[in-house]
Amino acid sequence: MPDAAGGLTRLEGVLQALERLSGQTLRVWHQDARGTTALAGAVAVWTPPQNGARVGRRIEAPDGPVWLEPVPDADGVWIEIRDTKHGANDGVGRAALAQVVGSVLATEHEAAQVAAELSDRYEEIDLLYTISEILGHTIRLEDAAQAILVEVSTVVRAGRATLLALDEDRHVLRLIACRGMDPEDVEPIELDDQLSVAARVFREGRIISYDPTDAAASNPGSPKGRQYKGKAFLSVPVVYTVSGGRSRPIGVINLTDRLGEDAFTSGDRKLVAAIANQIGAAIENARLVARDVGQERMRSELELAHDLQLKLLPSHLVLAAKVDVAARCRQADSVGGDFYNLLNLHDDRIGVMIGDVTSHGFASALIMALAMAASGIHAAAAASPSDALERLELSLIPELSRTEMFLQLFYGVIDPREHRLTFANAGHPHAFVVDGATGEATRLDATRPPLGVVPQRGQDSARPWRPKDILCLFTDGIVDAAGESDPARFGEERVLSHVRALRERPVREILEAIYADVAAFTGGGRPSDDRTLVLLKG
Repeated sequence: MPDAAGGLTRLEGVLQALERLSGQTLRVWHQDARGTTALAGAVAVWTPPQNGARVGRRIEAPDGPVWLEPVPDADGVWIEIRDTKHGANDGVGRAALAQVVGSVLATEHEAAQVAAELSDRYEEIDLLYTISEILGHTIRLEDAAQAILVEVSTVVRAGRATLLALDEDRHVLRLIACRGMDPEDVEPIELDDQLSVAARVFREGRIISYDPTDAAASNPGSPKGRQYKGKAFLSVPVVYTVSGGRSRPIGVINLTDRLGEDAFTSGDRKLVAAIANQIGAAIENARLVARDVGQERMRSELELAHDLQLKLLPSHLVLAAKVDVAARCRQADSVGGDFYNLLNLHDDRIGVMIGDVTSHGFASALIMALAMAASGIHAAAAASPSDALERLELSLIPELSRTEMFLQLFYGVIDPREHRLTFANAGHPHAFVVDGATGEATRLDATRPPLGVVPQRGQDSARPWRPKDILCLFTDGIVDAAGESDPARFGEERVLSHVRALRERPVREILEAIYADVAAFTGGGRPSDDRTLVLLKG
């Protein structure tokens, strides 16, 4: 049953339209333990009997006979249909009217759930933005760590928190930042300490927590020497991912003394784990910067930080079980702003996103990091691709305005059940669908300006999505690549010709052929601009 006045208003409008179509007087009732209430329709002059609509039946009302028809999938809700001389009130008609009402109620219920979920996640979205800005503007690890720890502990409502980092020389975990305690009271922790939860989290590389509200849960910690106000705790490893995808722990985040209910939620675990990965890169970068305070070395390590951000781009394995997909972003010498995202959405839908921040440098790298952090959240919560881009733009407007940059971005959603591709294109010029049967390439034109130019919603565009069709997305770094001895650009047609010729092959082979051709065309070496390519075959 709709909880908001807006939902009941929409139901009232639908009921009036059904009355005009059917020529019958309609009213919707809801019955629970508190009694029977009219939700929508003409003013009631009577109240149906309790449990009067468990099955469809005819009832004599004070002002004439009516039919009470249960609304499917809506417990305690039925529609009252007043008999008329038209004779249209047959079983099929009653069932159809009840089905329409049920669909309206289901839609309103789903909308309320989405709104509640978004409301719950606003704090998390804000936290991700805040941490990205802290990491983008702060060089000293201690400053960034203290600010991040305060933000994290506030969101998960932890009264006490510590961030420990590996001291490789002493083989201990040393304190970097804390909240709710005196730093002088926190001693370094030996990595082989068998009584320390933090040491165990570091050694095993996994989250360890305790929920005292769960009667079946066992406390994995040792109370010796501790003076926690609450019994619940959450300890999360801080991980650094090196080149090649190998990961190693470099620290631990500890949270306890939760305000309110003494239990950390599964959402708290996921949020802190995601943030710990960002902190891991910050800790490693700070350690590298500390080895050489020279400006040139600092610039080199900050570029490495951007390279680490690119390695957070999703693997093709995210969608490998559903479609044939391949993606690659080859970074230029200078810091760039290319990114892509691959998303598993509700109802077996697939989301594909590619973006290119204008210009280069650290400002564009920050915007790229912000966009990556927010794009998945907005895509999962949005009602349509254009809605997702509008939400993403609103979250990036402050940084885009300050840096006078904009973001070209394409976001498409493939619905394999409906055989449809729906997309919104914010000024990204290189987006195509190649017909799997004929090889014909169709450009997916822009539906709105780039993000940050003129804030607006734009619109969605849709087209059929057939088996073996190939979605082909790439950035300017490939198109504008200059020949070694020929000033001409590599161009779109060379990319599309590979897709046409090899469309029967796995998309990984097509991707490798394109990158090999670009390398041969340019003479090899590192590119002057990021080169990003995403291929997805139905």
